[in-house]
Amino acid sequence: MSPSFDIFCKVVDNYGDIGVCWRLARRLAARPGSAAIRLWVDDLASFARIAPEIRPDVAVQTVADVTIVRWNEGEAPTAAVQPADIVIEAFACSPPEHYIQNMSARQLWINLEYLSAEDWVESCHGLPSLQPNGLRKFFFFPGFTPATGGLIREPDLLTRRDAFQADPQARLTLLAELGVQPEWLERLAAGGAALVYVFCYPQAPLPALLEALGRQDRDALVLMPKGVWSHSASSADCGARQVAIHRHDFVDQSHFDQLLWSSDLNIVRGEDSLVRAIWAGRAMMWQPYIQEDGAHLEKLDAWLARTPYSTPIQQAMRAWNDNSDLQAVTQALQPLLAPASLKEWSMQSLDWSSKLARSDDLVDHLLHFYANNHQTR
Repeated sequence: MSPSFDIFCKVVDNYGDIGVCWRLARRLAARPGSAAIRLWVDDLASFARIAPEIRPDVAVQTVADVTIVRWNEGEAPTAAVQPADIVIEAFACSPPEHYIQNMSARQLWINLEYLSAEDWVESCHGLPSLQPNGLRKFFFFPGFTPATGGLIREPDLLTRRDAFQADPQARLTLLAELGVQPEWLERLAAGGAALVYVFCYPQAPLPALLEALGRQDRDALVLMPKGVWSHSASSADCGARQVAIHRHDFVDQSHFDQLLWSSDLNIVRGEDSLVRAIWAGRAMMWQPYIQEDGAHLEKLDAWLARTPYSTPIQQAMRAWNDNSDLQAVTQALQPLLAPASLKEWSMQSLDWSSKLARSDDLVDHLLHFYANNHQTR
C-alpha cells in the first residue's frame, strides 16, 4: 500500500525552500495509486508567486492532488492532524507541537536536508536522529551519488524536455507570452542572437556578464525575473554587440523549466534552480546561497568536482561566485560565450544529465527507505 506524506515547509528565501517542497509534493501525488499528500506551508503569498493556483487567503485547499495547509506556530490546527505515514520536515523546519504530540513510532520522520555534493553527506545520509519521545527520525540528504537520496526528477521529464527543444516554435511561443519583442524573436529564430537566462542573487557580477556578451560576434537577449537585479536598464552599452535585458513576471515551475530548456546559457542560484538547470542539459553556471564564512565556495568546489565541466568553465564559475574582480569575471566568461564554446558546454551538461537520470530519483529513494524502515505498530 502506498504511504501517505506530510511535508512541512517554512519559506525562508522566498522561493528555494517552497520550490523544492512543491516539486516533491507534486511528484509524490502524481504516482499511480498515490495516497494522501499534504503540504504544510507558512507563507502562501510567496508560494503563490510560483504556483498561481494557490489562494493565499484559504487555509486548506487542494491543488494538483496535493492538500495545502497554511500553518504558523501558535495557530490552532487548521486541518485534521492525524499524522501521515511519512512526515518530512524540510530543511530542519520542525512540525507544530500539536502535530508531534499525535505522532507515534509508526511514523517515519524524515529531516530532509539541503542538497550538497560534499563527501561527508554519504556517511550521514540515513542516520537516525534520536528523539527523547521515542519517535523515529532520520537524516535524509539529497545528492549526486547512489549513496545519497538522489535528485527530484519526474519520470517523463527528459522526454518532455527533448520534445520541447526539438520544436523551435515552442521556444518562440513561450518567449512571446513573456512579452519578448518580435524583433528579438526573429533574431533568435534566425540564430543571430544568444539567449541567456539569469536567476541569481543580488551579489552576482551581472555587469561582467553583460560586458562579456557585448564582446561576442552576435547580439544577446538576457532574460530575468523582475526583482532579481535592482538596475533598471533594458539594454547594456558594452562592446560592439547589442545586449538587451528583458524582465518578466515570476512564472510557475513548468514554465520555469521551459525557460531553462530554451536558453543557450542558464545562470541559476540556490537548490531547486540548480537541479532544474542540470536536467535542462544546457550550458549553466551556479551561484550557491551566500554564506559569510565562505562555506558556499567550498560547497561550489565540491559540486564542481562531481561535474564533467572543463577547467575554463570551472574557473569561470569560481570567478562568478568570488565576485572580487569584475574584469577577471569578464575575461573568464568571454571565450566561453562564443557559439562553439556554448555548444560544447551544453554537450557536457546534456551528457551529465543523462548519466544522472540513470539513477533513482529522490522519491524512489524515499520509498525504498520507507520500505526498509516501515513499522506497522
